[in-house]
Amino acid sequence: MSDKMINDEALDLIFREARTRNGWQDRKVSRPLMQAVYDLMKWGATSANCSPARFVFVASDEAKARLKPHLSGANAEKTMKAPVCVIVASDAEFYEKLPKLFPHTDARSWFVGNEKLIAETAFRNGSLQGAYFMIAARALGLDCGPMSGFDNAGVDREFLAGTTWKSNFLCNIGYGTDENLFPRSPRLEFDEACRIV
Repeated sequence: MSDKMINDEALDLIFREARTRNGWQDRKVSRPLMQAVYDLMKWGATSANCSPARFVFVASDEAKARLKPHLSGANAEKTMKAPVCVIVASDAEFYEKLPKLFPHTDARSWFVGNEKLIAETAFRNGSLQGAYFMIAARALGLDCGPMSGFDNAGVDREFLAGTTWKSNFLCNIGYGTDENLFPRSPRLEFDEACRIV
């Protein structure tokens, strides 16, 4: 192991004791903290530094009311109580930023006109960045409640119209409570999930 390791307290905060929260304190998440989460997560690796993830912070009561009709079942109630619901999206034209993000070669040309490669790269790397986002949020003291269970097309119409962004998943962020907190589910052991070849 590296001599440069974060301590067990940090590992507990980010992974071992972190839980998917369904209940939330009535406590705002400030714009500087939202920005700090982004400014931390953006350093996570993506292929060719393509960085396709885009984030919409749904924080106002008005915006949450627009989001609510597109949420499934219990997701609606808990999201209305969360301080912020983040739409984690991917930009289908991420490659237009590659001259800035990957300037030492013409990486943009790899993607132009190749819709299959664009879609695969945007989804894979956008999902990866969504995970980085959750790790960054937890590292900065926030709790997370990631969700599927919503109408992607409806969310895209309501919040992403006029852009080349497409929603991937939602993640409530804030300061969680133990309300509706399920017992911790088991995880697979190393030998069940891993092979060394």
